[in-house]
Amino acid sequence: MQINAPDTAFMLVATALVLIMTPGLAFFYGGLVGRKNVVAIMMQSFVSLGISTVLWVTVGFSLCFGSDIGGIIGNPADFFLLTGIGAGDIYEGLGIPVYLFAAYQLMFAIITPALITGAFANRMTFKAYFTFLVGWQLLVYYPFVHMVWGGGWMADYGVLDFAGGIVVHAIAGIAALATVFFLGERRISEPEPHNIPFVALGTALLWFGWFGFNAGSALAVNEITTLAFINTQIGGAFAGVTWMILEWKLKQKPTLVGFCVGAVAGLATVTPAAGFVAPQGAMLIGILAGSIPYAAVAFRQRRNWDDALDVWGVHGIGGIVGILALGLLATKSMNPAGADGLLYGNSSFFVTELVGLLVGIAWAFIVTYALLWTINKVTPVRVSHDDEQAGLDNALHGETAYLDAE
Repeated sequence: MQINAPDTAFMLVATALVLIMTPGLAFFYGGLVGRKNVVAIMMQSFVSLGISTVLWVTVGFSLCFGSDIGGIIGNPADFFLLTGIGAGDIYEGLGIPVYLFAAYQLMFAIITPALITGAFANRMTFKAYFTFLVGWQLLVYYPFVHMVWGGGWMADYGVLDFAGGIVVHAIAGIAALATVFFLGERRISEPEPHNIPFVALGTALLWFGWFGFNAGSALAVNEITTLAFINTQIGGAFAGVTWMILEWKLKQKPTLVGFCVGAVAGLATVTPAAGFVAPQGAMLIGILAGSIPYAAVAFRQRRNWDDALDVWGVHGIGGIVGILALGLLATKSMNPAGADGLLYGNSSFFVTELVGLLVGIAWAFIVTYALLWTINKVTPVRVSHDDEQAGLDNALHGETAYLDAE
């Protein structure tokens, strides 16, 4: 099979779009934290661009998309150091090179662990984060990529996840909750968000990149690409408006931060369903994404869980709602390669999605907590009281975002 030039060109653009989401996340989180911790939270996103790439080209691509071992993981020897791949090799009958598919999936591997960092803002040492970044991908992210997208047991069982409801958002959000429980509350309270324009810029970059995240997951230019594209915009917009209206009603004033957080929740929630549901379904998903995560954030606040930037409420609950909505609203009339959901008479598909989701929740929480416990035996996971009081920018990195934050 020859390389399909239009598909390849589109996927090159989609890959770049997903890449820009990680700097976008850095700005989004950087604006939400206080002035003394901007560099530290942004560093955690940017360093993933480097470390996750090194890990991916070494063993990650093999573990995710190598030949199946026990339905859980791929063979680490298949593409070790990207060997055994020719420049003209085509990925599994598609029109794009294997190298391009590997690069596209790499961008998902970069941003997924970076999502978790918002939960433990201001509290984790950089050495522990460095170790966590590697360990979490090996023990949580790579197995789920293989199980769902790489031919593992979830794929065989019939679990669908168009662009990362289980694989990205649910497991990252649940892992975030595990870090919150392990680390406990922040000792030092900072006024936040400190820079709302950063939050807006980060949201814009995330929203822009999400078209590559979702539409690119079609891996070609076709009718599913356009379906995922329009559903992405619908999900983000409907959720942002819903979140804003709820905030306006309950807190008397609509805020830019609220709209931005709601839009991100909608984009996350529609992700697993983007290529499997009708636009009308995406509208409902957007409304659910603007209301259920909003309620989850309020619940988290009442429980005093110190998820600093609401990763669990926005991404974890968003991913969960998205997968369940997929089980309800999927229709083969939109994507013949998908499935009919519960509302279209197929209750078994809903059960399949629920099983996959429950496995993801349990795995992500237990393994993440155990990983942090193990790391803490080797090097302290939590920063000292003095470092937290001084701010992690200067204490850990010797840099500050603002002169008056020193």
